[in-house]
Amino acid sequence: MQQSSVGSDTIQVATEAVRQFHLLTVAHPRLVEAKDRLMNAICDAAPGSLILVIGPTGVGKTTLRLKAECLIAEQMRPALDADPGRIPYLSIEAVAPESGNFSWRDHFYRMLEQMKEPLPDRKLNACQFHFERSDRGQFTSAPRGSGIGLQHATEQALRHRRPAVVFIDEAQHLSRMASGRRLSDQLDVIKSMANRTETVHVLLGTYDLLAFCNLSGQLSRRSTYVHFRRYLAESQEDVETFQNVLMTFAGRLPLPEAPDLLADWEFLYERSTGCVGVLKEWLERAVARALKGGERLLGRQHLAATALSVSQCEKILAESRDGESQLTDTEEARSRLRARLGLRSSSPLTDTKVVSQEADKVILAPAKKRGRAGQRRPRRDAVGVHSCAGGESYAL
Repeated sequence: MQQSSVGSDTIQVATEAVRQFHLLTVAHPRLVEAKDRLMNAICDAAPGSLILVIGPTGVGKTTLRLKAECLIAEQMRPALDADPGRIPYLSIEAVAPESGNFSWRDHFYRMLEQMKEPLPDRKLNACQFHFERSDRGQFTSAPRGSGIGLQHATEQALRHRRPAVVFIDEAQHLSRMASGRRLSDQLDVIKSMANRTETVHVLLGTYDLLAFCNLSGQLSRRSTYVHFRRYLAESQEDVETFQNVLMTFAGRLPLPEAPDLLADWEFLYERSTGCVGVLKEWLERAVARALKGGERLLGRQHLAATALSVSQCEKILAESRDGESQLTDTEEARSRLRARLGLRSSSPLTDTKVVSQEADKVILAPAKKRGRAGQRRPRRDAVGVHSCAGGESYAL
């Protein structure tokens, strides 16, 4: 009986320790870069614009959203104090439907709930039925499939609450639709709501969200793309940054002794595919196993037992590489565009090299001298911790 009590106490302590580690956010360079680009896009966007944040699964898009929400709430504090009925942002997750078809009525209902709209159930019931005239001239109730009334109520609530931005996480679920419907119809609903309410909408999702990109010229003109990339093993700078992230995590793990994660960095990179979100979830599982076993140190056996399988990592990597190739322009694509525009194929920018272009932005940089392999650049990485609204810790 006493052993059972001790075991229960150990599990509770381990659960709380893992929960505290779950709240930790490492503000690594990829996250900071994506945050800056997203905040600039929101500030520069015209009312009713769409911003698509695209990246591999587990890269940290939800963490990016939470950080952006924190900053927006802080920036809008004076306006919120002056108008208590206003909200800084609306954040909702696009829920994957059980039937395989995305439900807009459920989506609008959840939006009304998030805005604390009074009596959303009555609005939903009012939209479920409308009256039709029978052959005898009598009115009978019939199911209403479009839910246009619920959409109208959501638009009215957005106009009243006036959020600076609407975040839609897991937006790739919007592509789940009934056969026969066009993919553009799904995004047209978001575009119409953004237009009518003059509210910037930010859609965050995996590379499946690329299906919405460039559906029409009008949509491309009004959309901004933010590519949240993983760390690449081909880049020495990325490898060094990934190793710094590992050292930061090692010092923050809820264990009596800090493990040497740097010694196993290749294995940690292999089973996280360079995605910090995947890495953090993996470390949470490994730490939970170590703590529940009464261990003081996180060992290789804990990491191996809780790692994703090779086939899972191959799937994530395949989707990542395919998405990265679609969001990176090449000289061949640029030459093809210039030929279609009637311009000469050779670029006048002969003294520069195109490094990458992430859908909406061309990044040009002069050719740089490469250092010796394995030689670190002469700089020091800043490391620290700060807190944000809500009590979350952000390690820098």
